[in-house]
Order: sequence, then structure tokens, then C-alpha cells
Amino acid sequence: MSASHPHGSTIIPCLRYRDAHAAIEWLCKAFGFEKQAVYENEDGGVEHAQLIFGSGMVMLGEVRDNEFGRHIAQPDEIGGRETQCACVIVSNCKSHYQQAKAAGAVIVDDYAEKDYGGAGYSCHDPEGHLWYFGSYDPWQPE
Repeated sequence: MSASHPHGSTIIPCLRYRDAHAAIEWLCKAFGFEKQAVYENEDGGVEHAQLIFGSGMVMLGEVRDNEFGRHIAQPDEIGGRETQCACVIVSNCKSHYQQAKAAGAVIVDDYAEKDYGGAGYSCHDPEGHLWYFGSYDPWQPE
């Protein structure tokens, strides 16, 4: 059964993890994602996974040395930096921040009310990927 995105076409961030099984469990516990699909390869690694959060999704898989994989660097290979950041809209940003922090998220920008509306914070997951969570919804400006 396939469900279409409420806005028709959409953008889905894709990430790579060295231990994708552990990343999936952590992302669900810390950030509130839910597993929609997890496909393993013959070695038991994650070939492809889809995690949902509200009407949004991220896709992820294991780090691998193939044509596509050679275009992606892990944060610890480039000084802990990222070239992109997934931004996730959350309804209760303060409680989301507390949940993520309790699960061990490394806070980069502490929870704060924003001048443009809403509140937000940013953090690293256990493999160093950068995430931003905020209550400002650009689809429903305040």
C-alpha cells in the first residue's frame, strides 16, 4: 500500500550510517521517528530504511563503498561538519529537545525562542549528523 505525500511531490533527506540498525533505534527513541520499512542485505546490514515523522520521512542505509557512496562523507571524516541539515517541524519543541537530550543527542544550538517565530534547537546524532528541530512551520506561518 502506498500513501502519497500531502503536498504531492516532496523532498526526502537521505543519510548513511556505519551502524544503521543502531541509528534507526536511536532515531526512533531520541527523535520520535517510526520505522516504516527496513530492508536488509544478505549480510544483515541495512540496505535501505524509511523512517517517518508526521508527514515527513528520512531514508537511510549503511555506509558503503560504491559509485553513489563515494560521493558521501561521514561527518567524522570532514572535521565533524555537514553540508546539509535535516530540518524537522515538531509541535512541542521543548519536550522534543528534552527527549533528545536525555537520549544523548549532542546539543549544538540550545533550545531557544526564535525571532521569526516558534522555537528550535540543533544537535548531532551518535554518528555526528546534524539535525535541526523547530516549532516554526513554514507551511503555516504564524
